[in-house]
Amino acid sequence: MDDELRILNAADIPPALDALDARVLTALAARRREAVAMRRAMLVAALVSLGGGVAAGSAFVPDAVAAGPLTPLVLDSPLAPSTLLNGR
Repeated sequence: MDDELRILNAADIPPALDALDARVLTALAARRREAVAMRRAMLVAALVSLGGGVAAGSAFVPDAVAAGPLTPLVLDSPLAPSTLLNGR
């Protein structure tokens, strides 16, 4: 086993294996930059949608209309889930 380790230690490192660390670190840095850019894009999209919602909600305000009372005590109540509950 020691002889084999000495042979491996004396052997030259292939150029592709020597450059592997640099390629991995470059890819990790690119992913980190993409993640930061994605967070910024999501923040801009959230702010634009929030601003658009506020603008649309305040620009188009409909007039208030009073609703009629809904009571469960009348015979033909729209709240009754069944005709059996009408009390007839």
